[in-house]
Amino acid sequence: MSNATTNQLTTVETAEKLGLLPEEFEKIKGILGRTPNFTELSIFSVMWSEHCSYKNSITWLKTLPRTGSKMLVEAGEENAGMVDIGDGLACVFKIESHNHPSALEPYQGAATGVGGINRDIFTMGARPIAQLNSLRFGNPDLEKTKWLVKGVVKGIGDYGNSFGIPTVGGEVFFDECYNQNPLVNAMSVGTLEVGKMVSATSHGVGNPVFIVGSSTGKDGIHGAAFASKDITEESAGDLPAVQVGDPFQEKLLLEASLEVIETGAVIGMQDMGAAGITCSTSEMSEKGGHGMDIWLDKVPTRQENMLDWEILLSESQERMLIVVEKGKEEDVLAVFDKWDLNCVEIGVVTEPNLGEKGGTLRYFMNGELKAEIPAWDLVLGGGAPVYEREYKEPAYYAEFQKFSIDQLSEPKSYKDAAWHLIGHLNIASKNWVTEQYDSMVGTVNMSTNSPSDAAVVNLKDSNRALTMTVDCNSRYINADPEKGTQIAVAEAARNLVCTGSEPTGVTNCLNFGNPYQPEVFWQFVGAIKGMGAACRKFDTPVTGGNVSFYNQSVFKDKTEPVFPTPTIGMVGLLADKDDRMTLDFKNEGDLIYLVGTSRNDVNSSEYLYSFRGVKGSPAPFMELDEEYDFQQLILALIKEKAVLSVHDVSDGGLFVTLLESAMPKGFGFDVESDDEIRKDAFLFGESQSRAVVSVSPANQENFVELMSASGIDYTLLGTVTSDDKMMIDGEEFGKVSEAAGKYNSALAEKMA
Repeated sequence: MSNATTNQLTTVETAEKLGLLPEEFEKIKGILGRTPNFTELSIFSVMWSEHCSYKNSITWLKTLPRTGSKMLVEAGEENAGMVDIGDGLACVFKIESHNHPSALEPYQGAATGVGGINRDIFTMGARPIAQLNSLRFGNPDLEKTKWLVKGVVKGIGDYGNSFGIPTVGGEVFFDECYNQNPLVNAMSVGTLEVGKMVSATSHGVGNPVFIVGSSTGKDGIHGAAFASKDITEESAGDLPAVQVGDPFQEKLLLEASLEVIETGAVIGMQDMGAAGITCSTSEMSEKGGHGMDIWLDKVPTRQENMLDWEILLSESQERMLIVVEKGKEEDVLAVFDKWDLNCVEIGVVTEPNLGEKGGTLRYFMNGELKAEIPAWDLVLGGGAPVYEREYKEPAYYAEFQKFSIDQLSEPKSYKDAAWHLIGHLNIASKNWVTEQYDSMVGTVNMSTNSPSDAAVVNLKDSNRALTMTVDCNSRYINADPEKGTQIAVAEAARNLVCTGSEPTGVTNCLNFGNPYQPEVFWQFVGAIKGMGAACRKFDTPVTGGNVSFYNQSVFKDKTEPVFPTPTIGMVGLLADKDDRMTLDFKNEGDLIYLVGTSRNDVNSSEYLYSFRGVKGSPAPFMELDEEYDFQQLILALIKEKAVLSVHDVSDGGLFVTLLESAMPKGFGFDVESDDEIRKDAFLFGESQSRAVVSVSPANQENFVELMSASGIDYTLLGTVTSDDKMMIDGEEFGKVSEAAGKYNSALAEKMA
């Protein structure tokens, strides 16, 4: 019997303290044929946590569409998704959460989220070229919220700016449901030559295993398990679970990793994110069907006398695991020595297990065997547990469906409603945030001075460009998870289409409450169903992403889950830069049209929720076939050069869309509402499948012919003016310049 079987034997109580269920403890004993020691149980606790194993979600995730004509890597195969973008290039992209760490230590929580998602990209051999983020915070009047906002934004800015990758897009949303539990979702996009991807695998008996990058410390220990439980008043005691990042070290690691790939010595490479050495060794070994022997005492550490399980579970940042072809060690050592980074051989690839999947992981410390576990039994898709959770419709859902616009009186002042929206933080400019990010480093961002519905990133030496966006209106999803998530996918695709590009694929970050609560899991199931239907309709397969459960707070025995927030990251291809479309009005006298159908619908709109105070209503209207036809029409209008600007109608409704198109070049507008639609629904409703376009008078006939042939509704609203006025039905709603002042300063004033 090996030392690993007798050292520090554990009990079911130990397992429960580590976040494992009693039945999981019994399953572990069955796998090992004995009682695990503390190190082994710690390994299972992180690898079988929801954060790493997706044990409560994988059954439903498998129902999402994961194949497509442009897909080069399917969901779950590698660290990130990959799609073909032509000219021999591929786009690698992924979004992940860092919610729990950011709730306790916003600066480092957000910073290390940025670092981790970029490592997922360059681990595959791709160079990151753009970053985006999706942020959710609580009541902005609370001092705690302001502290969280400032810390998160500074953490993202400091890390991303120092790392040297532009932040090109994102979203910020405020609601009281996020008071205790903010959401911080970070997305990274990179490119590489087709055929040069490096896999996160391990094979070849005798091949050495190297740890490269930063030294290992005690930060982030049990971080994956920490991210798989509710936040409580005692969570501050888990603060050591928050990692500490070093963007300058990451920059060195990026360059060294891409350079070492060129040596041809690399068999496989894996980022050390959640669960650190434990996760990277087990996932690479399982994928390659081999085992590993790892000598933990050889791992470079920042602190003295670290225990074996501390080294294994540390989530210290800026580290990678590389399996190297035997005989080429010196080539690898030379690269990392050049970049002044650790590069230490800590293990060796071992034989597969006969008759079993994969090999055995053995971890040694000073010659003593500390843990011995089959790799297959640790990982997602292997022996990790899979559950089908109970779900049931929450009582509020039926209550929300009872709302009708007929119950709502018209507002006393439409002008007051408009100005409320102009200054509302969910509508107003996020420039206070974006000005803290370097959007121009690398000179690839094409969106800075030419606003469009999606970010546009230049592909040098090519006539192509990438477009990208992150989208999710969590209020819609709370109202109706299935339809709301369809809207999130549709909105992302619409933003890309309104920029002149075709969507290629989706990455998602699924932020929900506790999966063991049936009402929460009902939201999750509905969201997956809606996402699947929409992604199939728009031919945007899901390339991968992240599930983040337990986004709820338990304080003073009151449980507060966040709104279900399945953030959609989407990447598109602009095949011809000449087709690039912006949202700003271009000339005085241009005609303003609304493309799409107006409806008597104010459901879940910012107007209804925050101005009228109605918190419960259905999701806005959206029908997938109508949305698809609308998007195809918008692409055709752009390619036919029939429109001068395109801006989709979304948060804040038609009025906000008009204002956002007028502000960039200081134009005004003079429009008429539709007498057949309630004026508040026409101006402030958020029903889907609509966009505001501007058309040159000289091109009006061509535009009308295209619209008439399409069969899709369109309405002449009015004209672009040069008098700085917002004119609606003959009433002046104020000056565009004054509205711009409020729109651009609201968030900065709130954060002051």
